Amino acid sequence: MRTGSQGGIVLLIRCRGRQSRLATREKAESPFLDFEFFKVFSKTFINPFIFPIKMNLLSIVIVISVLALLFVVWLTRQVLRKDTGTPAMQEVSDAIKEGAWAFVKRQYLTIGIYTLILAVIIFAVYAFLGKTDLGWRTSVAFLFGAVSSAVAGIVSMLIAVRANIRTASAAKRSLNEAFVTALRGGAVAGIIIVSMSLLGVSLIYYFFSLGLSVEAAAKQVPFLIVGYGFGASFVALFAQLGGGIYTKAADVGSDLVGKVEKGIPEDDPRNPAVIADLVGDNVGDCAGRGADLFESTAAENIGAMILGVALYPFFGLSGVMFPMVVRAFGLIASIIGIMTVKLKNENENPMRALNRSYGYTAILAAIAFFFTTKWLLYTAKAPNAWLWFFFAGVVGIVTSTLIVLITMYYTESDYRPVKSIAKASLTGHATNIITGFAVGLESTALPVIVLSGALLLSFKLGSLSGVAHGGFYGTAIATMGMLATAAFVLAMDTFGPITDNAGGIAQMSKAPEAVRKRTDKLDAVGNTTKAITKGYAVGSAALAAFLLFTAYLDDVKAYLKVDTITIDLSKVHVFVGAFIGAMLIFIFSSLAIKAVGDAAHSIVNEVRRQWKTKKGIMTGKEKPDYARVVDICVKASLKKMILPGLLVVATTVAVGMLLKYEAAAAFLMVATITGILMALFFNNAGGAWDNAKKYIEDGNLGGKGSEAHKAAVTGDTVGDPTKDTAGPSLHVLIKLLSTITLVLVPLFL
Repeated sequence: MRTGSQGGIVLLIRCRGRQSRLATREKAESPFLDFEFFKVFSKTFINPFIFPIKMNLLSIVIVISVLALLFVVWLTRQVLRKDTGTPAMQEVSDAIKEGAWAFVKRQYLTIGIYTLILAVIIFAVYAFLGKTDLGWRTSVAFLFGAVSSAVAGIVSMLIAVRANIRTASAAKRSLNEAFVTALRGGAVAGIIIVSMSLLGVSLIYYFFSLGLSVEAAAKQVPFLIVGYGFGASFVALFAQLGGGIYTKAADVGSDLVGKVEKGIPEDDPRNPAVIADLVGDNVGDCAGRGADLFESTAAENIGAMILGVALYPFFGLSGVMFPMVVRAFGLIASIIGIMTVKLKNENENPMRALNRSYGYTAILAAIAFFFTTKWLLYTAKAPNAWLWFFFAGVVGIVTSTLIVLITMYYTESDYRPVKSIAKASLTGHATNIITGFAVGLESTALPVIVLSGALLLSFKLGSLSGVAHGGFYGTAIATMGMLATAAFVLAMDTFGPITDNAGGIAQMSKAPEAVRKRTDKLDAVGNTTKAITKGYAVGSAALAAFLLFTAYLDDVKAYLKVDTITIDLSKVHVFVGAFIGAMLIFIFSSLAIKAVGDAAHSIVNEVRRQWKTKKGIMTGKEKPDYARVVDICVKASLKKMILPGLLVVATTVAVGMLLKYEAAAAFLMVATITGILMALFFNNAGGAWDNAKKYIEDGNLGGKGSEAHKAAVTGDTVGDPTKDTAGPSLHVLIKLLSTITLVLVPLFL
């Protein structure tokens, strides 16, 4: 049994008889909400007619999550009521849906096999160590997290492949209608991901507490649910990696033979790879990213809860539940913000409208943070502590806003970095690559400064609370502040592939030029929002990784029954562990990018073969075999995702078992830092290259077909596997390393 000072649990519903038996024991530390109004209302109107219940903090999270899911049902109906356009649009959309679903089914079947094998191994390890009870709980949590992550990813994709055609159709009428349709389609995915992460953690937290006293739950449950985060991260890594390989292999292959060799437009129906490309937007940017962002929110919740229990003597169970409750209220703020999004007129930049509503969301989240902090973290032992923790939460909210603005600066075509890449394209392909590479490297500086400042300031604010371990809890609250607007940011992320698909559907169905101009405008904004989400994901991963690293050290101390742990890099085995951690990031990135190149090579050869054997394709007399290219892409991506994914797990386990817990800590720390920097570089460089191309396509520096445009297409092609395959996969890898080490601590001692 772990002896850490963290944990705690509350029951969802207590009937009157059980309540009376436990009233005395729980009076001093009850998590129940004793609102006088609620008690009177319940006694007068509810109890006589239904059954006696009493709400608690955990049930508030569950209720808000369920209500949010019900809102999603309503929102989905609103989106699906939009018309599906012309028969030509429907034909393209149906092909996209068929290809996406075929890939996802095969992908998750493969992932499911490896997940079951790993669950058995986890149980076997704990059983071998004589911890059978801990083993089955961790394995169950792992499987539950894996299934939840898969569901989040699949649902995100299913909504996106239905919203894309409705966005394309809406573009026939107005830019605003298309804009709102795409964002609300993305909002469905964003709200589902956040709601399910809250609901999943709440349910596993509840069930693992059954039969345990408050004290026992406080010591055990937070550590047990780490398995949930591990399962979510494991599935997300393969989902993001496989989907990323697919989408960029199809994209690169399509661009190389279409735009570069033949000089035909993007999404031209004569290109046999175009359907595979459009499918890729959904399996990578929707299914893969959905699973990625689900595990991010779940892992970060768990990390904050673990640290929250260290403050149990001050706040009781409220300190444990605080991350969940404040995230639930942040979800409400995001929903309100999403519903305010619209263009003031047809000439307004959609990005400005998104920024305006994001500002509303951030303000509402800050207000919710204030009241929740005072409500749950006020204690007579430290009456001003809640205020310092509120300021720590504000630090997180401000940090998320700054990360969004910094990412916009480096990836939006209105600013210097993207324009510099576009200008460099005037002198050729090489200068485009050189400038884009430099912009990507430069873009790592400001986020690191902001994140470092956030960690230092939130730790200081937490320390000023006067509460023991308050500094670490301050960083946890800052992370929750950063995640307060998560649903809104996730909506912007899915907005990207929806608008990209909408443009492809418009092009392939030969929609009027006015429609294509509107979808192109939204697509350019979508590139920026996807880049913003990646920056946001890296930033939150950095804060979460610190939380989970601290939790790992706490777990080691609990097992060893010591008060302090020192990780000394001057010890050779510890230094070697750190060295291997840095190496893992580079070799993983290499395998991910090379996988895209290898798969794209197969696609290029297939497209060339079809053009050579079917002369009528280019004249429009023959139809390309789209399904053949999709099948090639599916097989290649599923094959290529296995090695990098298993390498991460195997390397972590090997370092921990052979070099033990100190080296594992150094491995985790250095891999996290290296991974964050590499992900920032990949994401921002790729996004900047992409929008530099679109800046030229908008009529600048010679426009489409110019020499500058050809150079920009090359830059975009180079950036594709960095921003949509390696970069997003590193987000998952960072948190996967943390959850693996937490779950397998007994092996490393």
